[in-house]
Amino acid sequence: MPIAPKRIKLQTVKVNRLGEIIKRTRIETTYFEESLGNGIVLKMVRMPSGAFVMGAAHGEQEANENEYPQREVTVPEFWIGQYVVTQAQWKAVMGPKTISSQQTPNTTNKVKKPLQPIDNIFWTDAVDFCQKLSQRTGRDYRLPSNAQWEYACRAGTTTPFHFGDILTPDLANYNGNYTYAQGPKGQYREQTTEVGCFPPNAFGLYDMHGNVWEWCLDGWQSFQAGSSSEQNIQRLSNQKKALRGGSWFYLPTNCRAAYHLTYPFHNRTDDIGFRVVCLAPQVA
Repeated sequence: MPIAPKRIKLQTVKVNRLGEIIKRTRIETTYFEESLGNGIVLKMVRMPSGAFVMGAAHGEQEANENEYPQREVTVPEFWIGQYVVTQAQWKAVMGPKTISSQQTPNTTNKVKKPLQPIDNIFWTDAVDFCQKLSQRTGRDYRLPSNAQWEYACRAGTTTPFHFGDILTPDLANYNGNYTYAQGPKGQYREQTTEVGCFPPNAFGLYDMHGNVWEWCLDGWQSFQAGSSSEQNIQRLSNQKKALRGGSWFYLPTNCRAAYHLTYPFHNRTDDIGFRVVCLAPQVA
């Protein structure tokens, strides 16, 4: 069935090096709603095709060697979840007891609210969700590639965070006992928050920094010269996949747009979730 795109107006913010909001910008974004039943929907936001510089800028504080050198990457149009997949969305697609690791101990044992992210899942669980959603809708759903994720996170920015040069606990859910650069300390919430609690980026996406790590489709390899398109990024078939965005448990430096964590696909923790990408949906 063709999708019917909608438009929504939102507001994003920029901060200075002390974490003070210095600019508020009204943005308008295009999205469509995928009905999952019982009033539960998945909002998918359009990412326009374009080129961006992937990796950490020269001199970026606390950057790792594997975030260099920067390179320009071209990304075709795609659609991505406005939020990470929630507990309610997971249940609507997969049912309450379909995590492949169900028989292994859960590290939290906390009752999660419907709008909190699904967490504690393997990479294969996230892939299963995408496959089942694709079968149900007839559209091509999958996990984002590393390039798609970073393109969506940066939303046209080149700073460590899409909010600016620093991150504050008022803008994202991470371990507020720690700081990045001259940023302030703040609340450490010690658990996930409901999606959409913090300002979005300029593409209209929420929680690209913090809350839960997000599984990517591919693994990670060091940047190499001469690879200039998203399709040329090798999707590794090894046992490790990339996690992006940081989480409620990690430090602000781990939430940087260029940062990645390489993690075994058969491991899980209570701060790992995912968001989905849809390729070339038919527009009405």
